[in-house]
Amino acid sequence: MRWHSLLTSARLGVSAVRGSPTTGRSEFQRDFDRIIFSSAFRRLQDKTQVFPLAESDYVRTRLTHSLEASSVGRSLGTLVGAGLKARYPEIEDLQVSPSDIGAIVAAACVAHDIGNPPFGHSGEDAIRLFFETHATGADLLASLSEAQRADFLQFEGNAQGFRILTRLQSPDNRGGLQLTLATLGAFTKYPRGARHDPVPGAVSLRKHGFMAADEEHFAQAAMGLQLTARADGIWTRHPLAYLVEAADDICYHVVDVEDAYRLGILSYEDVEGVLAGIIDDPALPRRLAGMNDDKGRIEYLRARSINTLVEQAAQRFLAIEDRLRAGDCDVPLLAEVSAAGGMQALRGLGEQRIYMAPPVVEIEAAGFEVLAGLLAVFGAAIEAQARGRINARDRMRLKLVPTQFLGPNGGVHEDPYQRLLRLTDFVSGMTDTYAVSLYKKVTGISLPGGEWCAHRGPIRPMTD
Repeated sequence: MRWHSLLTSARLGVSAVRGSPTTGRSEFQRDFDRIIFSSAFRRLQDKTQVFPLAESDYVRTRLTHSLEASSVGRSLGTLVGAGLKARYPEIEDLQVSPSDIGAIVAAACVAHDIGNPPFGHSGEDAIRLFFETHATGADLLASLSEAQRADFLQFEGNAQGFRILTRLQSPDNRGGLQLTLATLGAFTKYPRGARHDPVPGAVSLRKHGFMAADEEHFAQAAMGLQLTARADGIWTRHPLAYLVEAADDICYHVVDVEDAYRLGILSYEDVEGVLAGIIDDPALPRRLAGMNDDKGRIEYLRARSINTLVEQAAQRFLAIEDRLRAGDCDVPLLAEVSAAGGMQALRGLGEQRIYMAPPVVEIEAAGFEVLAGLLAVFGAAIEAQARGRINARDRMRLKLVPTQFLGPNGGVHEDPYQRLLRLTDFVSGMTDTYAVSLYKKVTGISLPGGEWCAHRGPIRPMTD
């Protein structure tokens, strides 16, 4: 794979590359802006990062995590871009600057969680479990092909994110948001469909990155980027996706311990020990001793840890970028840096003390009931309509579903696969709060009478 094609500014769904914009923004900066102003991105403000429905106003949500990952990704991309520009004259010929490469990685990072359902990664598990074990879920899958069933039995937020960017946002446009192929390539950390099994030892193929309905979109992007095909429906990862992965991992693990400290789950000593292990600076103890409080010390350690990991990840990328372009190296960048041991300690602390903390587990357990309940209620209503056996209760429930998640002319789609895609589009797009509120209403746990009076009208459903 060559940087000349990997950095193309051609856009999905647009037949020709446009001229330079007159606004002073590069094509890749325009990608970032399109994502930031999308309704799917705004909903990340009320989606779980680690601590669901947290009462503290300090704790990060998916939105703040995505912005932080984007900031780290911009730094990574710009550092790598400077090295690539010095190494390859063809990048100079493309008129692509190091800041443009930073903008590609930043745009991919800001969108990297845009497809996550409510309740974080447990929300993905809840959707998969519904289709695997629930009677209604099994009924909904009955008429689908094996490849189509895999989209739901292995529901994946990354694949839903690709669907949002290329189809659900700006649905009247061919290609959705019509992002550049370079940004879409960097966004797609897992360039295979659910119909293929994970490949042991290959980090880029341990999950899937697009659904069967959207494989054609990714194939078009892969062709424009000239990604190497590994097999039918499987491609080599875009090299910049390794930077997106690194930015996500850096923010995810480093800031999780900071949030856990602020919530009282971890002590200062717990956090100082793991973060100081990443920073190779003999003067660090003296610098910490000169600070006034533990909160400031944790913030300083977090900033220094992120800076260290960014520098090491960028250096590692430049050392092996020829192997990444050849598809000859399929391991995370942070697995082979000098601070890899410190990152492993962070992961261990998170798994043992943070992700299993009672407040996290209790809400995530409830999330299984909420998402399964919503899928069962609305899935049954949609199928009843499709089969001509709808009753008054299901008819009322369908009035709560925005029309873009149903079918043409106010009905439901005649294709059962499309009906199911729209159902999961609807439920996975909800915020945590909206999912809980709607579940309580449709199951009769709470009634909207007080809200009706307060607003002088019904609560409106989530729409784009």
